[in-house]
Amino acid sequence: MKKIFLFSIIIGLSFSCAKKVSEEKKTPKEQESKPAVVGGDSDTHGCKASAGYTWSGLKKECVRLFEIGTKLAHAEDGKTYSTVAYVIFDGNNAELFLDTQKEPILLERKSEGDSWIKGDLQLIPWKGYVLKKAGKIIYTGQ
Repeated sequence: MKKIFLFSIIIGLSFSCAKKVSEEKKTPKEQESKPAVVGGDSDTHGCKASAGYTWSGLKKECVRLFEIGTKLAHAEDGKTYSTVAYVIFDGNNAELFLDTQKEPILLERKSEGDSWIKGDLQLIPWKGYVLKKAGKIIYTGQ
């Protein structure tokens, strides 16, 4: 009887030591892993991308481009695209959100009726809007 009792104590201690050894082998990163917070994807300005918000430097607030922006589609070049670009207007300034750029581009125009320009980009108000880069039409929209 004493042998069985002693044997069960040895088995119990070996299992408890094995668990402690496996926990010690974990890296600090594995030990401190926290569950992901839903909606915890705020950018540096506090805009939640999962809710469709993007920071607008022109408006100085988080905006939903698909609600307040003007949609620009890729120019018809025989290819099929699944992305679009948006532009937000404020007076003589236009903020351009291209799918190919991480940061928006601020365009300016001199007066009413002129094109918005920055470098080789030109946004022309013609039958909606036409965006040209180095003279080539790359986006159009209403």
